[in-house]
Amino acid sequence: MNRDLYSKLKVAVNSIPLSATVLSIKRDEHGNCAELRYFVINDSFTDDCLAIFFQDEVSNNKDLDEKKKEVESKVEGALYTINVQKEPKFEDACYKSAWKKEPLHTYVDTTKMYGYWTEDFFLPVAVSDDEKDPDVAYCLFIYTLNKEMDVNKFSAVSPDIASFIIKACLELQSENDFYSSMQLVTDYIREYTGAYGASVMSYQSDLKKYEVISGSTMDNVSIKEIFSHIPFSTVASWEMLLKHTNAIIIKNEDDLNYYETQAPAWVKTLRASNVFNLCLVPFLRQNSIIGYLYISNFDARIMTKAKEMLELLSFFLSAEVANHLFLERLEYLSNIDILTGVKNRNCMNADVEEFSIKFKFNPMPFSVAFCDINGLKIVNDNQGHDAGDKLIAAAADILKDIFKDDNIYRAGGDEFSIISTHSTEREFEEKIKKLRELTSDPNKLCFAVGYYHDGGSGPLELAMRYADERMYQDKNEFYKRHPDMRR
Repeated sequence: MNRDLYSKLKVAVNSIPLSATVLSIKRDEHGNCAELRYFVINDSFTDDCLAIFFQDEVSNNKDLDEKKKEVESKVEGALYTINVQKEPKFEDACYKSAWKKEPLHTYVDTTKMYGYWTEDFFLPVAVSDDEKDPDVAYCLFIYTLNKEMDVNKFSAVSPDIASFIIKACLELQSENDFYSSMQLVTDYIREYTGAYGASVMSYQSDLKKYEVISGSTMDNVSIKEIFSHIPFSTVASWEMLLKHTNAIIIKNEDDLNYYETQAPAWVKTLRASNVFNLCLVPFLRQNSIIGYLYISNFDARIMTKAKEMLELLSFFLSAEVANHLFLERLEYLSNIDILTGVKNRNCMNADVEEFSIKFKFNPMPFSVAFCDINGLKIVNDNQGHDAGDKLIAAAADILKDIFKDDNIYRAGGDEFSIISTHSTEREFEEKIKKLRELTSDPNKLCFAVGYYHDGGSGPLELAMRYADERMYQDKNEFYKRHPDMRR
């Protein structure tokens, strides 16, 4: 370490009342950031590190002085990752400031990582010729922490960005439906960032589900089609990557290599799609991720401006996606039985009415079935209703596995109905045969089953009545064989 340079910079940073450090940024032979170290830190920065390294271990002033010296000797000269997570965006800002002599200012949401909003200042540091290392440059990093977002700081954006945000928000509030508005805004984003592709996605970790709400590409390739081959587990890996940052930005091969160590399955899909840079911004609601703004192969020359715009716009898009998911969840709850995940009775009544009208004007073959669990009351009485619920859920899982392409309903407590318009009579009979094979054990799970196939001549309601009657015949036969299980 150059002791003269160290002494000069130490005096300089200690004159700053805010937390400050001078960082040394070493570049590799390709001109990329190779190593980022704390060169000197000031007293305020030392206090912040003290809280990280020792927390409640300091008991008196003497201990405090000793610990401060220990922190200073430990941190100065160390890689910056000694006290924070590796962050490619931070490295990029330091590199730009030190090597390209760009002063930078950011105001970012780091509440997920540290519980604060962070305002950062990056300033290039000039050193004399006799103190220079040809592969090392320096930047001054100053930061402040705020528990709450300062609206004035966050909204202080350039007229160009402000104009774009207003344009996007006006579109979101237009009379267009949700998907049309999102598509137009996504088109705006792709054009503004000079990207190959942009998309807005919803994400529901509890349902293990994501949806590409809108997508825009330069050559009109379908982003929905691209993501149809990407499993939920790959998208779920983003949540882990975003635990320590407010956005993921990949700008070059080095960043790709880094994220490949964290999420190899995802980076494999990026390489397969020839993605060489991207920006991934999460949509947050109550500190949970509900969606993403995904931009690939954007104009790297406007990365700083694009990042500022995207982080601000994400607040408004988050609200729209949250409202969309809320309405979607309401519709789901009104049509889906929570215990089993199949359609509920209200949905069955509505579908029966719709199918009846459809069959009346466009007759077609269809099959229906009723399935009722035998001996459920015995299970409830002897093992409790929790055991009964588990039996109902297990029964539904078997139905969902066998009747994958058919409409399955929980018609009552332990009764299910099925309407099939995709299976031939023989195919439906094969499904019924498989169902009987899997649900004929009176000591585990046993269904009473009745079914009926209509070639396209009769009303749906009549077919359902025939199937229901046959199911009760089957149930009566079961209780004749097992009278001790009669309810």
